[in-house]
Amino acid sequence: MKAVVQRVSRAEVRVGAELVGRVGRGLLALVGVAREDDEGDAAFIADKLVRLRVFADEAGKMNLSVGQVGGALLLVSQFTLLADTRSGSRPGFGAAMAPGPAEALYRRVAGLCRDAGATVEEGRFGAHMEVELVNDGPVTLLLDSRR
Repeated sequence: MKAVVQRVSRAEVRVGAELVGRVGRGLLALVGVAREDDEGDAAFIADKLVRLRVFADEAGKMNLSVGQVGGALLLVSQFTLLADTRSGSRPGFGAAMAPGPAEALYRRVAGLCRDAGATVEEGRFGAHMEVELVNDGPVTLLLDSRR
């Protein structure tokens, strides 16, 4: 499982004209589920999301988690994170999990984050979404449960 995580001052996701998720200060996580992923991968990503210390403390050092600053998580499914671009010009998506089980693991990440006390908003799995964000820093991290 992979996640591109961005520290944001605000972010939102829309499906058509409908606003489906919005956060102020927090983290936007684009989450891709690979064919071989399982519950352990979901737990790894969820734990990292709620515990990452990427917000400034009183000394200005990245030392606080999203919960410690009263922030929220916005999770957006993104199978294209699993794209193979090594050859040709068209990405291949053979490494991505099929939609049904991928949605279950994506939702498991959201549930585990909520169970840990995080405020979580979500995009709409499988939908064409528009994501708008203000990256704070910029701070952008790549999480990979297999590395």
